[in-house]
Amino acid sequence: MTSPDAAPLRLNGRDIGRHAIMAVVNRTPDSFFDKGATYGFEAALDAVDRAVAEGADIIDIGGVKAGPGADVGVAEELRRVVDLVAAVRDRHPGVVISVDTWRAEVGAAVAEAGADLLNDTWGGPDPALAEVAAAHGVGLVCAHAGGLDPRTRPHRTGYDDVVADVVGHVTAEAERALALGVAREAILIDPAHDFGKNTRHSLEITRRLGELTATGWPVLVAVSNKDFIGETLGRPVDKRGVGTMAVLGVSALLGARVFRVHDVAAARRALDAVAAVAQ
Repeated sequence: MTSPDAAPLRLNGRDIGRHAIMAVVNRTPDSFFDKGATYGFEAALDAVDRAVAEGADIIDIGGVKAGPGADVGVAEELRRVVDLVAAVRDRHPGVVISVDTWRAEVGAAVAEAGADLLNDTWGGPDPALAEVAAAHGVGLVCAHAGGLDPRTRPHRTGYDDVVADVVGHVTAEAERALALGVAREAILIDPAHDFGKNTRHSLEITRRLGELTATGWPVLVAVSNKDFIGETLGRPVDKRGVGTMAVLGVSALLGARVFRVHDVAAARRALDAVAAVAQ
């Protein structure tokens, strides 16, 4: 459970509370969950409006599908995300804008357009991204993907201790970002469930999430509708909502601070219930 003296987390000039919701808005035609429903510019902007109205604290904009698929070069990723970041900044000045990218060139462009946070879900394949975050005064998510190249899937991945591997990697990335000049209160760590991990690994990380929160760095969890939930419950991607809320609740009780989700309204209700139980 998050204690009153938890490490400060501050983005876009605002203190991020006990349970912050990060809404997923993907400008991709092949998203695993919404199948491209928010690929169009106006559809994406409408999705942002809905998420903010439903209680999202952070909007996480992505321009490249996480999994394997059609190649998306830097120019195309920029086309998909930069104008949307600028529009959201103008439309919702108080919201925190995050961009899901591993590329330093994209990070610099979105920071100039108004982004507050760079969400590097692939665990640092481009070390210059942390330098970009420092230069532009924005935050950084330090994640763990087991050393995989972006948009690839693991083959028989094994760890002596997956949680120890995660903790070692994300804390090293966070300390490096801090040394480069990223503000301590703008750095988060993310175990990155399913990235470079199988279902057993993702369940183990969830069970032992307290070991990540004990590091003192604010923890982000991105579990919404993921494969480990589907495989555990035997449910297709569009039937994983209940499982997602259960994992969010466990993560909140173990001290996670930021929750990346597709269903903002349901997540807000679930996390409010957890807060009431835990107070």
